[in-house]
Formats: sequence, structure tokens, C-alpha cells
Amino acid sequence: MNSEEYKRVCARISLDAIRSNYEGIKQIIRDNTKIMAVLKTDGYGHGAVPIARELEPDEKLYGFALATAEEALILRNSGIRKPLLVLGYTFPDAYEELILKDISFTVFREDMLKDLCEVVRNLSSTEYRYRAKVHIKIDTGMGRIGVKPDDSGLAFVKEVLSHEELFVEGVFTHFAKADEKERTATEKQLSLFTDFTDRIRDELHYEIPIRHASNSAGILAYPEANLDVVRAGIILYGLWPSDEVPKDRIALKPALSLYSRIIYLKEIEPGDAVSYGGTYVAKSPRRVATISIGYGEGYPRALSGTADVLIGGRRCRILGRICMDQLMADVTDVPGVAMGDRVTLIGTDGAETISMEELGSLSGRFNYEMACDLGKRIPRIFIRHNEVVYAKDYHQDLDLI
Repeated sequence: MNSEEYKRVCARISLDAIRSNYEGIKQIIRDNTKIMAVLKTDGYGHGAVPIARELEPDEKLYGFALATAEEALILRNSGIRKPLLVLGYTFPDAYEELILKDISFTVFREDMLKDLCEVVRNLSSTEYRYRAKVHIKIDTGMGRIGVKPDDSGLAFVKEVLSHEELFVEGVFTHFAKADEKERTATEKQLSLFTDFTDRIRDELHYEIPIRHASNSAGILAYPEANLDVVRAGIILYGLWPSDEVPKDRIALKPALSLYSRIIYLKEIEPGDAVSYGGTYVAKSPRRVATISIGYGEGYPRALSGTADVLIGGRRCRILGRICMDQLMADVTDVPGVAMGDRVTLIGTDGAETISMEELGSLSGRFNYEMACDLGKRIPRIFIRHNEVVYAKDYHQDLDLI
């Protein structure tokens, strides 16, 4: 497979970096705690299917977490066999297919219970009885979805347990501030959660098999929150949850690099303007490269005039406004620069590195958003041991109906 066919723009995803980050996570969690790899938003923009295939054989891996039914079905339909959990709300039109394909639901609404049970009964026969696997979401302070860890929440759990059509596979919560140095809020959330699961055991006489609370920040900062499973998201891709989490427990390797090419070189004189609105005006003779990437690829327009790209191992400042399909950079000080030269927008060239965190900060975003927003015009090239093993070209997604 030749990655050179994607000269205009491509992202290179290092499966070796993904594996290294995963192994690092294994080293800092308890021996009896398993990992749920979070692959929502197409693996935070990195490519969910190749990453799932890379990690699935590992015994420490419990399974994968997704945000939507559609994301879970993509993995299952791609041959992934380990447990899949939809973390968010699943709309009723997907219930039947998810049950048939053994994909677990997050439940927190009573109407979901009624509708799930009805679908299970319709699917079941005298020869085979289906059950819908569910994880109950507990809102301990995130304020998003979930039942409260109080008497009303306990009544909901009792209701779930009363339905033979449902199998309560897990119970979980989500930390809102685990990526902050101040620990009080997260410690309170963890206490509320464990106290509530104790009530389920003691008052309802049911030991839910899987309890999970820790996100990436929780994995790094709260080993006491390991429980049965941890949900590894952003750190799986080599990116930090924030600047406030401890960084001495694991060595992360960013998995994604982003590249384009110089498609034009020109000389400009003092007083010449560059790009829309003429926001950059040259004060001296400059050499300018036009590069074939823009905000149409998800490269933020907010980086106009503030970010650098790497060419020939040197930082080159973006000039003027980033366009939908192109941007311009100052290459005056790059010796031997030529049309067709590779441009590094995220990654390392020589001694220089541009990180997702750097671009996120400059654009008023953060690294999660930066990664997730890299668009479909960017093919993903997957590398293992310096060899291309898989390529995802989103231009091939069109199905004519």
C-alpha cells in the first residue's frame, strides 16, 4: 500500500504509539481492573476500526465504548467481537439491531426500559430468549445524563432489575473535574458512586458485575477509582486531558501527525497583502508558500496569522486568513524550499514539533476538539513498525441508494 497517493493531505496514525499508550495504561492500573477503550467520534478522529482491531486481542481489554448506536454498529459490522457499550442515549429505532448484535445500552430513562423490554419480547421465541444488556448511568455531579445516587435512583435500579428481559451488566458514572488539581469534587463523586453501588448490593441484593468511573484523567490521578473497568479515552491517543493532571506516571506518545504539500511559491514585495481581507501586509520582501489544506479539512481558521507549520525542519508562520482549501506560510528563511515539499501541520520535523495541544491553545479550542474536528477530506494512513498497514479514504464512503 503506497501512502504517496495521498500527497495533497493525509494524517498518519501510529498504531505503535497507540499500543505504547495502551501498555502504559495497563502498567498504572490495578491487576484486576480491565480497560474499556473509548473510540467515540471515530476514535477521536484517529480511526476507530483499525485501533479496535489493534487492541482487541489483548486480555486486559474489556471492550470498547462508543457514543452512538451507529458508531457501535460500525465496529460490530467490521468484525469486532468484544463487548461494545453505547455511552449515550440510544434512540428506539436502533434497539432491535443492537440487541441482535449483542451491543450494550446505557439506561437512565424509564421509557427506555419499557421500549427495550417490548423489543426483547418481540424478538424472543420458544427456542431462544433474548436479553438486552444494560449499564445504568449514575449522575454523581456531571449534570448531563443519569439517575441520582439517592432513593429515586435506587428505585430506578430496582425497576431495571425487575425485568427479566434486561441483564444489568454494569453501572457507571463520569467525573466532571478529574482533570483539575483540586480533588474535592472528584473525591465526592467517587464516594457518592461507591456508596450507591453498596446500597444496590445491600438493599437490592444484587452485585452488578461491572462498575466503572474513571476517564483518562481519573486513570492518571485517582488510582482508587480503578474499580472493575476504566474508560481510556484521550490518553489512548497520546494526548493529555489537561495541563493539571500528573504527567509522571505514564509516557504518552501522540499517535497522529498531519501533513500537506506546497503547491505554489511566490515572491511578494512590501505593501503586498495575502489572503481574504488583506489582514497580512508584507513589510519587507517575503517568499510565500501556498499549502493545500484549509478549514475544509478541519484545520481551524482561528489559527490564521498565529500558528506555524513545519517545512524543512523550520517553523514557518501562517500568513493572513486560512481559506477553506488552502493556506499561505512564510518560507523566506527555508533554504532550498520547493514546490511539492512536505508540510507538517501536526507532528515533528527535525528538531521542531507542533502538538495538538499547541494548536488547540492557539485556536481557542482544546486538544480533544482539535482531533475530533479533523475532517473527512483527510485520509488516514495507519502505520505499524514503519509500514503502512491500512488506509482509510473517506472519499470512498459514498453509497448510491
